[in-house]
Amino acid sequence: MTTTLKSALDQFRLEFTGKIPPEIAAAMTRADNELAASGIAAQALGAGAEAPDFTLKGARGETVTLSRLLRQGPVVVSFYRGGWCPYCNLELRALQAVLPEITARGASLVAISPELPDESLSTAEKNELAFPVLSDTGSRVARNWGIAFDLAEELRPIYTRFGHALPDRNGGTEWILPVPATFVISDCGIVRLAFVDTDYRNRLEPEAVLCALDAIAAARARVAAE
Repeated sequence: MTTTLKSALDQFRLEFTGKIPPEIAAAMTRADNELAASGIAAQALGAGAEAPDFTLKGARGETVTLSRLLRQGPVVVSFYRGGWCPYCNLELRALQAVLPEITARGASLVAISPELPDESLSTAEKNELAFPVLSDTGSRVARNWGIAFDLAEELRPIYTRFGHALPDRNGGTEWILPVPATFVISDCGIVRLAFVDTDYRNRLEPEAVLCALDAIAAARARVAAE
């Protein structure tokens, strides 16, 4: 039986929950509930919207511009919190596994985090990623796409204790993260699928990405036949 991304995420969640002290688990739950109540998911870029263009530096020094990628075909954009996040690494590896199927559909895949390029490079190497891993330092793109938020004050010393102080990994002084999100964008620049979930332990199945790309291709074929 094929292992889904959800099953891998759920397994890690179960193991992790049993290891952390109750007070830390409670603080994380409070922060999760506050973020969900903020309404950020509903305000984020959604299906039918035009994807704002961006130009970002990749982990290996390359410059990537969304509009240039769209000239070649659809683009899948995955925002992740950082290489320190095990849920993000599971998702990135799942996307890497379907990269041949994405490219076979004439599409491109990029991943974006607020981490500095050196951190992004470590993530790309650790997970053996063959697609661009981009650094959105200052979270400018995440803000434009409506998914940037300030990490709860209560969690900041906890993140520091775990070695995940965001200013160290992202540069600057801010404690900003993106809500993990995946967008499938047609070659005309319109978002056809938007997955934004304030629960960072939930991620879009790669199969849903492939289905969205197939739907874009089918729509293009219908227009061509008219």
